[in-house]
Amino acid sequence: MSSGQVIIRSGRRTHRRGGPLADAIAVGAVTALAAVATVLTGVAGAGPAGASTCAATGFHGGDVGSTGSSGSSDLGMGSLDFGSYRAGGKKPQGPLVKLTGPSRAIQWVTGPRSPNRTDQRFSITSTDVGVMWDNGSGQILMAFGDTWGRCAGQMVWRHNTMLRSTGPTNLDKGISFPGAIPGSIRSGASVTPGHPTFAQPMLNAVGVRNIEVGVIPTGGIAIGGVQYASVMSIHKWSGPGRWDTNYSAIAVSRNNGQTWAIANSTVRANVDLSLPGVPQVRTGHGRFQMGAFLRSGGYVYQYGTPNGRHGAAYVARFRPADILNLNRYEYFHGPDSWSPDPAVAVPVVRAPVSEISVAYNSYLKRFVMLTENAGNIMLRTAPTPVGPWSGQHVIVSRDQAAGMYAPFIHPRSDGQMLYFVASRWDDYNVMLIRTDLAKVR
Repeated sequence: MSSGQVIIRSGRRTHRRGGPLADAIAVGAVTALAAVATVLTGVAGAGPAGASTCAATGFHGGDVGSTGSSGSSDLGMGSLDFGSYRAGGKKPQGPLVKLTGPSRAIQWVTGPRSPNRTDQRFSITSTDVGVMWDNGSGQILMAFGDTWGRCAGQMVWRHNTMLRSTGPTNLDKGISFPGAIPGSIRSGASVTPGHPTFAQPMLNAVGVRNIEVGVIPTGGIAIGGVQYASVMSIHKWSGPGRWDTNYSAIAVSRNNGQTWAIANSTVRANVDLSLPGVPQVRTGHGRFQMGAFLRSGGYVYQYGTPNGRHGAAYVARFRPADILNLNRYEYFHGPDSWSPDPAVAVPVVRAPVSEISVAYNSYLKRFVMLTENAGNIMLRTAPTPVGPWSGQHVIVSRDQAAGMYAPFIHPRSDGQMLYFVASRWDDYNVMLIRTDLAKVR
């Protein structure tokens, strides 16, 4: 292969490069996509000052169950590859699942059956993920993935969106969101005056098949009053539990999630090569395409997995002030061993690992990790953030609730009762679940 040729494909595949042209393509492509995501979000009018229509955020369809028609967004760049957000074939939201064993379903957090009526109040009829973190000033921020909802009489799709919760302290009463107020960064959602019940997207994407079809949040944390969300840029969907990413990155909001911008310094290209002096392109970054945060001691720990739900879990750490500086990240290389090189990171949990959520639990006096495996919601424990992690304990069985995934621990859950949200695929919404840790075996 000549010095001007390159093969770079997302995912866990062989990547070859040759010469300066290939290097330029590798770093230029991922940073350009990240920049476009921020530009598109601005064009779409995210934030209280936006004057655009809700149509600018994505695809239209006739109703839930319709995938819409190509090219119908105001931007002309609606996704041509729906992937995980395909509305066709989805069932109407069903009743809350009844669980036995250590876990109980408390509430639909989103959808028409939720007491929050997110379909009417925020134009969120169907959505998933529901990553949660404490914003540091009394609210819980909750970031969702692909989202459908009605706006101006049409069903509209967004790459992602976010809601703010103010309580209650007693999670047995569920998660609630205050109303959305245009211009208010403490209200339930970021909305515009023209569409005060349409929660705006956090970030948009190019929305072109085999280039970038989505941007999905995977974790969040507040540091010094600033909000940080890890996100992944989806290159294409490959099948159940499988997708390829272009890159992962950290998006930043300095107004409590009202508007977001990707920090290009944190882009991790999903390519198996390193460019000297370019921290965004390093061998090993493919292991950190999804990222969950944990703050413990003087460090922030980031748990990374490759794209999809079939890889192992790895750990990086950094000082809170260095969150936007990849050169300051250290990667777990074994007991009492950390390295600045992500390529030498060793797994802390063997494959397969899906989306991860980690928190310290004072009842167990151990760290707890939630993941999904083969449709079961699984719990592990460890004495330290890096392990050794225990074997898996089933806390929600697929035999009781099929299609569950993406379990994320509530930031105010720290006791015998572990509260977390999980998504259900068939009717594509998020529910709150409580697990009695005393009954987990």
